[in-house]
Amino acid sequence: MSNSVTLVGNLVEDPELRFTASGVAMARVRLAVNRRYRDRNNEWQEETSFFGGTCWREVAENISESLSKGDRVFVTGRLEQRNWETNEGEKRSVVEVRIDEIGPSLRWATAQVTKTPRSDSGGGSYGGGGSVPAAPVARDDYGPDEAPF
Repeated sequence: MSNSVTLVGNLVEDPELRFTASGVAMARVRLAVNRRYRDRNNEWQEETSFFGGTCWREVAENISESLSKGDRVFVTGRLEQRNWETNEGEKRSVVEVRIDEIGPSLRWATAQVTKTPRSDSGGGSYGGGGSVPAAPVARDDYGPDEAPF
């Protein structure tokens, strides 16, 4: 079964870039998605929902260099539920977006794209014809020392 989501909204803070103990980049973003509609009385109503998301490796580094608080972005990815237990023994859960793609919305802005060199073993550059980008690694393939927190 597949689950995918596309969100368009504004970053509520600068992307948070971290590195695992083994040096793998991970970025967290928080996104505010507004919904504006007319109610039964034909009056405008607005609702805001907040979503968190994470991405890994080169995408994480590119996000931190390219996007900042207030930027309108689109995000595609899949929903994942993360569970943990607090120090007090309380069980917690959150649904987050595992980001596959993210970029600036060009509805009310312009952007300049700069391709970054690839650091894979092929030695080529993304889009430069030298190598094909590697397939993303599934979350289960990360070692225990690569957990984000």
